[in-house]
Amino acid sequence: MQNIIPAFRITNYSVSKEFYVQGLGFKVDWEHQFEPDFPVFAQLTRDEMTLYLTEHTGDCQVGGLIHLFVPNVDEWYSEFMSNPLIGPIEPPDEQIEGLRMMNVTDPDGNQLRICTRI
Repeated sequence: MQNIIPAFRITNYSVSKEFYVQGLGFKVDWEHQFEPDFPVFAQLTRDEMTLYLTEHTGDCQVGGLIHLFVPNVDEWYSEFMSNPLIGPIEPPDEQIEGLRMMNVTDPDGNQLRICTRI
C-alpha cells in the first residue's frame, strides 16, 4: 500500500483551519510551531484522508491541486452547499471519464477535487 500525504501551502493558518475543520469537516491531528508567531505546520484528517497545511514558505507554493476519492461525492456536495465557509460550488459532474467530481477551493486558492469512481 502506498501512503502519500499531500501538503498545501497556506498564508493564514487560523483562516485555513476554520475552512478545513468547520467547512470541510476535517479534524486537526496535530499542530507544530517552533516558537509562538512562527509558521504553523499541521496535519488534518477526514475519513482516513490526511493532508498537511503549511505556512512555511519553503515547503511548497500556494495554488496546489489534490484529488480526494470518496464513496459518494454527491453526499459531500449536499453537506457543503449550505455551508457559507465553502462558498458557492458547482454540483458534481462527469468531466473525466469514469469520475464524478466537484471542485472546492480553499482561501489560498488551493483546489480539492472530490471524486467518486463510477
